[in-house]
Amino acid sequence: MTRDARQPALIYCRVSHAKQVTRGDGLSSQETSCREYADRMGYEVMRVFRDDFTGKSADRAGIKAMLAFLKGCKGQTVVIVDDPNRLARSLRTHYAIRDAIAKAGGKLESPKRVFADDPDDDILEIIEAAFAGEHRRKNAEQTMTRMRARAMNGYWVFQAPVGYRYEKASGGGKALVRDEPLASIVKEALEGYASGRFGSQAEVKRFLEANPLFPKDRRGLIPNERATQILTQPLYAGYLEVPRWNLSLRKAQHEALISLETFDLIQDRLAGKARAPSRKDINADFPMRGFVACGDCHHPMTATWSKGKGGRYPYYMCRQHGCDSNGKSIARAKVEESLEALVSSLTPARELVQLASAMFRDLWDRRAKEAKERRTALKLETAAVEKKIGQFLDRIVEANSPTVISAYERKVVELERDKLILVENIAKCGTPARDYDEVFQTSMEFLSNPWNLWKTGQLEDRRAMLKLVFAGNLIYSRESGFQTPEISLPFKALEDISSPKRVMVHPTGFEPMALRLGI
Repeated sequence: MTRDARQPALIYCRVSHAKQVTRGDGLSSQETSCREYADRMGYEVMRVFRDDFTGKSADRAGIKAMLAFLKGCKGQTVVIVDDPNRLARSLRTHYAIRDAIAKAGGKLESPKRVFADDPDDDILEIIEAAFAGEHRRKNAEQTMTRMRARAMNGYWVFQAPVGYRYEKASGGGKALVRDEPLASIVKEALEGYASGRFGSQAEVKRFLEANPLFPKDRRGLIPNERATQILTQPLYAGYLEVPRWNLSLRKAQHEALISLETFDLIQDRLAGKARAPSRKDINADFPMRGFVACGDCHHPMTATWSKGKGGRYPYYMCRQHGCDSNGKSIARAKVEESLEALVSSLTPARELVQLASAMFRDLWDRRAKEAKERRTALKLETAAVEKKIGQFLDRIVEANSPTVISAYERKVVELERDKLILVENIAKCGTPARDYDEVFQTSMEFLSNPWNLWKTGQLEDRRAMLKLVFAGNLIYSRESGFQTPEISLPFKALEDISSPKRVMVHPTGFEPMALRLGI
């Protein structure tokens, strides 16, 4: 055959996963084998088409592109595959692609097999295609078995959730490890929702979007589903479960970001309240939106920008129909100046903060001493739960009714979860991981001057300050400013301590630390 009359040919290569591209049986080795075959047969390779997708499906980008190219070729074109199982891994898919190639004007060839048009060869081809499909099914089954066994041992085997990444484990395989700084961001979001700092999933979403290090979409947003996934993922508590594999909740082999108790608190909050929609009108321009309320109707004010001669000016205003202040605006600067004066009036004296710190320190020391007793009590409670689990398991063995057995199994699952929380609490009892000064330093700094949090200029900091200082909406009158607010418990306690009407009880009836303070 002369060079000008060489038969045109296409090469098709496939691997099941992108990881196989660089392995010995990868795309490059298949292409090399096919090119050697083409040279031996005197074919001219026109194009190479590749896929890294399962052979069970015919819906592959490489196959589609090859068939489209074939239809544009003149005359018959040879399609070379390194092995027939590279074409497909199921009998139905094999013949679907083979027929499509023939219909598009192609002829299938392989260096490892001769395709002949006779009954014996047809039977052999069916057997080989069926064997390839069975081999694929067995491989998938073995892979699933290995993954399930690893999950049973506490290792997550799917995509790492945000805040974690995979690293090689000492005993083989890979394990989840913290991925900083994302792990700390996720931890703050979870603990913030559990504690009430974030009142809804929408606020968690806004917190994550405001952090420049957290991954977002092209619009700079985080889907609502991502926030929900983070709040409902037990991996963050150091546990895993795979319901479709009938794997109940169990201790995982990676470091937790939060406790299981905190995770359950989050689930209780999610179950007790409907998800609030994400409000796009809450932004850094108007951090008090939703907190400041009208002095006439007590309805939360809205906010807007207004155009004037010198530019645009920010205002808060009431939009409640029938209210005397409806449509009457109040300059944002005026409201925030009044807020600063209000917060400053609630700021306790330095001596009072020192007194409160001394009280907290004394309580901290006494609680540390009580930890050992608490640990013993928890161990006894754990033993009681284990006994109940054993009793229910005995009842399951003796029961004949599927309904009764199902009820007992649900109870066992509940008790196992209670046991996990107890074991976790036992581990936490004992010597505190951090000392008092390290734990309470930030809290004392906030109590001594809460306005500093507002001055950061960050939306989440400003809204956090409002939630931490005030227990409800702030009523603002256009004539007189803020009305007497309902303050949060810490500031209310400091106010009670500093009240001149307060009578100190005898030291033995209040706190032993009173002697140390000279009270």
